[in-house]
Amino acid sequence: MKRIFFGMLFLMGITSSHAQTRVVLDSWFNNEHIKDASGKLISYHYKWEETDNAGFSQFGEAFKRNGATLSTLYERPSPERLARADIYIIVDPDTKKETPDPKFIETKDIKVISDWVENGGVLLLMANDSANVELKHFNELAANFGIHFNNDLLNHVSDDKHLKQGAFIIIDNPVIRTARKIFMKDICSLSLSGPAYSILKDGDNDIIAVAQYGKGVVMAVGDPWLYNEYTNGRLPKEFQNDKAADDIAKWLIGQVKK
Repeated sequence: MKRIFFGMLFLMGITSSHAQTRVVLDSWFNNEHIKDASGKLISYHYKWEETDNAGFSQFGEAFKRNGATLSTLYERPSPERLARADIYIIVDPDTKKETPDPKFIETKDIKVISDWVENGGVLLLMANDSANVELKHFNELAANFGIHFNNDLLNHVSDDKHLKQGAFIIIDNPVIRTARKIFMKDICSLSLSGPAYSILKDGDNDIIAVAQYGKGVVMAVGDPWLYNEYTNGRLPKEFQNDKAADDIAKWLIGQVKK
């Protein structure tokens, strides 16, 4: 394997009880729609309730196994709405090709979200390769935490015969603690500054980063890689994205200050 990873000791912050940890998934900035069997338009793509390949139901189960509750925020984040979240997840903000009325992250959103993190919130930012995510405004938010999603494409996997092109070997990682081999494809890398530092690298490229911001914590990753297609057993057994989903959920919950 060409990929070698290392871990650093940081920010463990494990709390004694996570029974009431509230995980809120954004569906304002990421709000694509399709028609269901009855012809009704429904929100889809990286949703808790989606059990098909594009959904986050398996990732949601990882949070629930570790004592968290799940909800979805279909409205613009506000101080009042984020007050009901311990962990807030923004994944793959919409481009104009994905929805006719994309909700871009605005200056007022950046202040609301940043203030919430500074006061102790735990934020997970999941991007995508630049052809499939609105990076300009997403990066304006991420910049507050010393993180920039690069306009690149790493680990392109052409088909199931070439899965090894998306393989990562995990060694002594402080967040992904039980998974030993994971799969991530078509991802963007990160540029880091200030409080942000890498916890997962591909050669010289930073792939997952963490930043402490005030009392809170931000994790950023260049892909929504924990969606069902890669956590539900479709991949060969050597890949352990299901364990990685549990590791990530457990770590995020552990950052919540009760």
